[in-house]
Amino acid sequence: MPKMKTHRGSAKRFRVTGSGKIMRAKGYKSHILTKKSPKRKRNFRKETVVAEADKRVIARNLGLR
Repeated sequence: MPKMKTHRGSAKRFRVTGSGKIMRAKGYKSHILTKKSPKRKRNFRKETVVAEADKRVIARNLGLR
């Protein structure tokens, strides 16, 4: 049986930490920025952990488990 291929779109959007958490970038940071506060825009730069409900599908796309 052939090896599983990594879903390339997922590979570009998610990363796995050393402890095994899956991280993602935050949305809402690309346009209509004038009405958003500097603090809010600054917090969009940080990554956040993927929701528990989505973790299984993303892990499979990344070739984990």
